[in-house]
Amino acid sequence: MPNHYLPFSFMKIFGKIEDITAALAQIRAQKKTVGFVPTMGALHKGHMSLVLRARENDVVVSSIFVNPTQFNNPEDLKKYPRTLDKDLAMLESSQNDIVFNPDVGEMYPSNEREEHFEFDGLDTVMEGKFRPGHFNGVARVVSKLFRIVEPDRAYFGEKDYQQLLIIKKISEKLFPEMNIVACPTVREPDGLAMSSRNALLDETSRSEAALISRALFQVRELKDKLNVTELEKLVSDKINSSSSLRVEYFEIADERNLQPLTEINEHARAFIAVLAGKIRLIDNLSLNF
Repeated sequence: MPNHYLPFSFMKIFGKIEDITAALAQIRAQKKTVGFVPTMGALHKGHMSLVLRARENDVVVSSIFVNPTQFNNPEDLKKYPRTLDKDLAMLESSQNDIVFNPDVGEMYPSNEREEHFEFDGLDTVMEGKFRPGHFNGVARVVSKLFRIVEPDRAYFGEKDYQQLLIIKKISEKLFPEMNIVACPTVREPDGLAMSSRNALLDETSRSEAALISRALFQVRELKDKLNVTELEKLVSDKINSSSSLRVEYFEIADERNLQPLTEINEHARAFIAVLAGKIRLIDNLSLNF
């Protein structure tokens, strides 16, 4: 994508690494702080909450890049929603300053060797178990974006909590001067966690998907009355009774290391993945609020 300016806007849009790095070098020379919001586009209010939080910096940079290396299902990559014009308008209205929108060739030159990462076991459970290679793809693109943007702070939502912990792990090892800021999950009025994938749900699946968050909040309410096995059965029965939903996994795990718990403690968090028709949805909830 060529570098350009939106009409009547101060938001700058770059498609080339050398151009955005030059622009950011000028900003850093002025001792200004940079906040960064990486996205895959198909933006919604959840993304905008990250941009608004990032306004605590002098300059806000967002990226829009559908990263092929984190999709282990080619069909999932193909059907991922792409709404660039709408995304740019939303970012502009949220006072985002700079957008980085590279193409695949810009991010992954043909002569580049694939980088591999260690996550100290955070990638072997839940999403990592069901989507092999997914988190290495996430780490690959996020580390490249961090090297390009060199932000003071980067912002991620808790909806993708396992990804958040893995990105924190990458940051600790490779970018110790950068601060990863965790932001609360933003939900629809019926409780469904906001996700770009929600736009792909058919009418029935979208209506029934609200069961996912209801089940999680019920777990929080009953955590002192039922044991973990009973809570797991409650969630599975509740969601699988739907005509279009099927639980892929439900885990109560320690939010510090994602290891499954047999008894609920002060660090317990409930994690779930559900197939809504052909669309895969994830959510999580702390059990100690």
